[in-house]
Amino acid sequence: MKNTKYIFITGGVTSSLGKGIISSSLAKLLQERGYSVTIQKLDPYINIDPGTLNPYEHGECYVTNDGAETDLDLGHYERFTGITTSQANNVTTGRIYQSVIDKERKGDYLGKTVQIIPHITDEIKRRIKLLGKENYDFVLTEIGGTVGDIESYPYIEAIRQLKWELENRIVVIHLTLVPYLSASKELKTKPTQHSVKLMLESGVQPDIIVLRSEHPLTFAVREKVAKFCNVSMNAVIESVDVSTIYEVPLLMQKEKLDEVVLNKFNLKVKDVPSLKKWRSIVDKIKHAEKTLKIALVGKYVELPDAYKSINEAIIHAGAHLNYKPEIHFIHSEKLDKDNAEEKLSLFDGVLVAPGFGHRGIEGKIDAINFVRENNIPFLGICLGLQCAVIEFARNVLNLKDANSTEMHQNTPFPVIDLMEEQKSVINLGGTMRLGAYDCVLSKESKLYKEYGKTEIKERHRHRYEFNNEFLKDFEDAGMKATGINPDSDLVEIFEIPDHKWFTGVQFHPEYKSTVLKPHPVFISFLKACKNK
Repeated sequence: MKNTKYIFITGGVTSSLGKGIISSSLAKLLQERGYSVTIQKLDPYINIDPGTLNPYEHGECYVTNDGAETDLDLGHYERFTGITTSQANNVTTGRIYQSVIDKERKGDYLGKTVQIIPHITDEIKRRIKLLGKENYDFVLTEIGGTVGDIESYPYIEAIRQLKWELENRIVVIHLTLVPYLSASKELKTKPTQHSVKLMLESGVQPDIIVLRSEHPLTFAVREKVAKFCNVSMNAVIESVDVSTIYEVPLLMQKEKLDEVVLNKFNLKVKDVPSLKKWRSIVDKIKHAEKTLKIALVGKYVELPDAYKSINEAIIHAGAHLNYKPEIHFIHSEKLDKDNAEEKLSLFDGVLVAPGFGHRGIEGKIDAINFVRENNIPFLGICLGLQCAVIEFARNVLNLKDANSTEMHQNTPFPVIDLMEEQKSVINLGGTMRLGAYDCVLSKESKLYKEYGKTEIKERHRHRYEFNNEFLKDFEDAGMKATGINPDSDLVEIFEIPDHKWFTGVQFHPEYKSTVLKPHPVFISFLKACKNK
């Protein structure tokens, strides 16, 4: 078994500073140096997982191959490193407490009083070390939330204990904000000092401090942070704002974050990796001269994190094709037949986003009607496919009241419905198809050229399916099922061959797109868009 090293990334001053991006960037740099790495996220909220959280609360819910509904930061981990994550890579306080309570009910604690210390902290430590048993060189653990939050204390205490138990196998990185006061034209380090003080009060001394700032740090600022926060000057790392998140690994390499980490572990620092492919992609993302205007139609458009993976997948595919996608978010509740032309006609392609519930559904259907009739490239994902099915049923098959039973339980034409065996299940999660499922792709599909194979596996997160009782009618009218699940015969992909590019997928291709390996669905879609 390897002598696994553990790196903890904590945050202070404010949330949303980018702990996930820093974690992913460091993992990428260590990976480029030949080390095996994995990342996990520990979330302080009491929900069991983000699966039931509203996107307004938590942004996108990311899904792993094994069907875990996880924090969106796992998407960053996979996109940056290409490593497939699992249920073990995201743990919430709810899951920690559930595990401890289950053990107490079974009598595992032999009648002892169950307490935060040692029982909750022991379970946190067990979850952290679980990944270390899989022979990784480094396990990076991001602690969600902000130091000083009452929810975070058990996690900080667990780190304190591990620093003693694992001695020289722990490094703690603390990410804080250095605000700029425009009135005095000064960068202020006091919030960082207070944040580190809170860590120290909990018995944890950060080894490295990463300072997020809108402006470059002066030598005096770095020196002040080093002096007042008990770290060496080279362990004060600048993380200034950049135009794309994919520039952060290059910035962290320039700041020698990976070298500082390796020195803390007394490991040899070898030649600096070139990151040639990565630099090339960043250059294309930043400087591609040709643009593509893509409309993303959804009901959470005021919250871009709700569609984070889709946004990034479009960027990956654009860089691969040397195009810069301009993604415009169109609110589906503000779209209808009367204004569809005005809102959509100037775009090179239209993507209708996934989601749950009836809000904004008619706007999505009207958008699809317009792009289908005007030969504009279209991609529908999950609910986007289902809206395409409903639109086609109403306007081509003349089934005027066609709908999904999710939206209209008593529709006379349930073209989207629960499978029969799902209808008696009460728990919402019980009817979900989650994780990776097989799909057999037709060679006649426009997607086949990009996949280059007929057997594919894609991740799902949905409850309702296409009703196969209507399949013959759809195919006879020109909408073809070009992807089928071989075990259940459920339709995974619909296409209209006579259209320039009209594709709906029941799965979520965005979850498997990475920086160095863009997803075939998005590449095919953008190719059609640039040929509009």
